[in-house]
Amino acid sequence: MAGPLGKNPRILVVDDEKHIRKIVRFQLEKAGYTVETAEDGVQALKAVEASPPDLILLDLMMPNMDGHEVCRHLKADYQTGHIPVIMVTAKANLENKLQGLEDGANDYIAKPFAMTELLMRVKNVLHWSQFQRQANPLTGLPGNVSIEKEVERRITNNGNFVFMYADIDNFKAFNDYYGYRRGDDAIKLTAEIITEAVKVAGGGDDFVGHVGGDDFVIVSTPENSDSIASTIVKMFDERIVHLLDKEDIERGYVEVINRKGTVDRFPLLTMTIAVVKNSAGKLDHIARISDTASELKRYGKTLEGSVVVKERRKDGQPLPVGRLEKS
Repeated sequence: MAGPLGKNPRILVVDDEKHIRKIVRFQLEKAGYTVETAEDGVQALKAVEASPPDLILLDLMMPNMDGHEVCRHLKADYQTGHIPVIMVTAKANLENKLQGLEDGANDYIAKPFAMTELLMRVKNVLHWSQFQRQANPLTGLPGNVSIEKEVERRITNNGNFVFMYADIDNFKAFNDYYGYRRGDDAIKLTAEIITEAVKVAGGGDDFVGHVGGDDFVIVSTPENSDSIASTIVKMFDERIVHLLDKEDIERGYVEVINRKGTVDRFPLLTMTIAVVKNSAGKLDHIARISDTASELKRYGKTLEGSVVVKERRKDGQPLPVGRLEKS
């Protein structure tokens, strides 16, 4: 039976009490997990080294090496530091909980525990861990794997949805001119703007992802897409100026020395959002959606200022909608 994440996550149960290992193993396997056990901290570290699990249920009080020391060893090694740990102990006082969290534990459950609570904590920590692995490290937003899964889910459900591809214009020139630190600040600010705009103008089933660099994806509904897109570009134009130097704003461009040693002028940062509507299942594959969005984005980048473009064709050309000129 497949586990909650679509496969069989491997869990290492570490406890010096045999009957607890047996009961917990039975319940976890019944829930669809693959389970291994260790009876003390030394065995646990050997088991992790041999085959790193997806999660560790770690008893605190054990002979040879207690749970605190095991957790510190795991978190100090870059090869095992990412493995989530749920600390299990009979000591439920605040001091022990804080110590466990300080050692790097991701969650804490006290003995005796209800099996339903343990299974829920396991499920939640595994989902959190999976999200962390798939998230973009700079913004914390879901990355390419999650984006593809979300679009495929919507396609499979034959729902009417809108795929929006947001891209910062002239970002490379900005990054070269101001440096990568301010470039990272611009990307993080854009992520904040997009997520805030979705909360303000969107609904409960919207999705925001970070493809990488200055490229973002928003998946929404036909009812909310125009409002979300226009809110994003409006907020972007209002806030991005805070990352620009005053003299550059007044001048209206930045100057970057190219590989030939000559100076190129680039406009200031703006935003292009390509909007692709999937109605009646006309776009049945993520590649078709991506190709359409890329075509729209290329067209949008030929226009001045921040702009939203979507599939509304005249003489074979997509037309801009919701365009906001810079003030």
